[in-house]
Amino acid sequence: MLPQDHRTIVLAAARANAQPHRKGWLFGGALVVASAMMTDAARAQDATVITSHGYNFYGQLKYGPDFANLDYVNPDAPKGGEISVWAQGAFDNMNPYAAEGTPGSLSTSGYETMMTGTADEVTSSYCLLCETLEYPEDLSYVIFHMRPEARFSDGIPVTANDVAYSYNLLMEQGLPSYRAAVSQIIAGVSVIDDLTVRFDFVPDAPVRDRIGTAGGSPVWSKTWYETTGARLDEGRLEISPGSGAYILDSLDPGRQIIYRRNPDYWGNNLPINIGQNNFDTIRVEYFADSTAAFEGFKAGEYTFRQENSSLSWATQYDFPALSAGHVVKVTLPNGNLPGANGIVFNLAKPQFADRRVRDAMALVFNFSWTNETLQYSLFSQRESFWQNSDLAAQGVPEGRELELLQSVSDLIDPAILTEPVTMPHTSDAAQQLDRTNLRAALALLEEAGWVAGEDGKVRNADGTTLDVEFLSYSPTFDRIVMPYVDNLTRIGINATYNRIDPAQYQQRKLDLDYDMIIDGYSNRLDEGLGLTQRYGSEGVGDVFNPASFSSPAVDKLIQVVAAATDYEEMAAGVRAIDRIMRREMFIVPTWYNPNFWVAYFDMYEHPDPLPPYALGQLSFWWYNAEKGDALRAAGALR
Repeated sequence: MLPQDHRTIVLAAARANAQPHRKGWLFGGALVVASAMMTDAARAQDATVITSHGYNFYGQLKYGPDFANLDYVNPDAPKGGEISVWAQGAFDNMNPYAAEGTPGSLSTSGYETMMTGTADEVTSSYCLLCETLEYPEDLSYVIFHMRPEARFSDGIPVTANDVAYSYNLLMEQGLPSYRAAVSQIIAGVSVIDDLTVRFDFVPDAPVRDRIGTAGGSPVWSKTWYETTGARLDEGRLEISPGSGAYILDSLDPGRQIIYRRNPDYWGNNLPINIGQNNFDTIRVEYFADSTAAFEGFKAGEYTFRQENSSLSWATQYDFPALSAGHVVKVTLPNGNLPGANGIVFNLAKPQFADRRVRDAMALVFNFSWTNETLQYSLFSQRESFWQNSDLAAQGVPEGRELELLQSVSDLIDPAILTEPVTMPHTSDAAQQLDRTNLRAALALLEEAGWVAGEDGKVRNADGTTLDVEFLSYSPTFDRIVMPYVDNLTRIGINATYNRIDPAQYQQRKLDLDYDMIIDGYSNRLDEGLGLTQRYGSEGVGDVFNPASFSSPAVDKLIQVVAAATDYEEMAAGVRAIDRIMRREMFIVPTWYNPNFWVAYFDMYEHPDPLPPYALGQLSFWWYNAEKGDALRAAGALR
């Protein structure tokens, strides 16, 4: 389905007098001729060309070409003030695209893309660096017409040459999984003129991912990269100029980063930006751990905190600044898809090869006891990889979902076709280790060849114990993980808990050097070929696939999802994938929070209601100067 609303249909024949341009593309700074530009005559024979200010594959755009501002912002929000947040651990570079090291928090924020989404739509994108885009009905290419006023922070214009250079830099030096996925969609990029760039798509590429992939690539300064000789994949503290609203003001390596709103930002008056980018500065304070960070917040060392600890939220917000009314504590609705988080098995480790072992280990995680005893009953249990959405598998498969599962029936457990979707086990909340689940877990381990010896430890036929290291970096998880590790030892597994410093953890995570961690996957309400990087075999060995999950059946169904031409087909494919992955139990489902827990010094304001898909504290909240002055006069802030 092609967009029908808010678009202009332009016949190619109407461009018969257009000036012809040479088509080329940039790779590693060298100009390479890709093919001759379509001649005017050939273009005249082309199908209708759609010109628009935005794109939605499924049809309707919420905002028309003449919208004044997004519905959920305050168009009169004042500019000024500072918001400060916290980050854990340290950072050793400011290049978020480096293959190694820990990038600084928010280090991607200064870079823009050709198009951007909104917080009240799922599948729409609107022009940002571009002014308009045009594409034929077969989506064989897209041409972006760029805004002539767009500038990098050093004042150099953003041109089509930068777009092409950035794309090819990603293809040369970006993550392998990115290159693998994008090369299936984009055939090449051509610079038509300084303000016009064309992306040609692989003929059999999934049509739904084409324009989104092209419009979503970051754009960097070709001049800066060629002048400095910097590489995209190397760590560095120097930041390349971006075209975004914020620029790096200062940094104290490992301790603090300050971003400053660029007073000369080229896009201040764009309708998509009205009511956004309101703070003069955004400050990030680093703390060794969440405990130290919370103490820092109470002392006013930073001013906005998004809480993720149920213990802290339920018991520790009783400090003087809150009692005096200087700090606001509030629960706000979160309509985002919850992260598919939980206790992740690294399937690259041989001890997890048998699903019965994973099922047994999952059985001794007691969500009910954990939630009631340790988390104050503030969470819900996650069931699906696409929790609380229409994409979650339900009951017994039927209709199109069943047909898709039957198409890969030789690659999956036959029970998936006839049994209800795998649900998390139930447990007795009154005891840490549910005895019924303990017996079931022991039986599964024995079936898998792990038999308990006289010392209580399970061993395989070779006499090897089942060794598992649970890796963590945050003391917040200690009270959650340690009872689970204790339960694992009680069924004979030689389990240990190892909390290391954040820098070591980051490196070991990048190297996939762990047995089990608390982690997960970030999914979307509109899925496509991006599933390959997360759940496809090509993503194994990539940080975006922490479980190293791989399934030939899922690989095939990802192609179905990517090729879907309507929402119903896409959703059926995702449900089938969800059903298979839940059966494989490579993540023990834990909890999710349907709300944002936030606390902040009472000098910030936000639209009411908030949009469904973003908290937006750094985007469309704003600073109330009178309240800020009052807090400082009262001694609540430094």
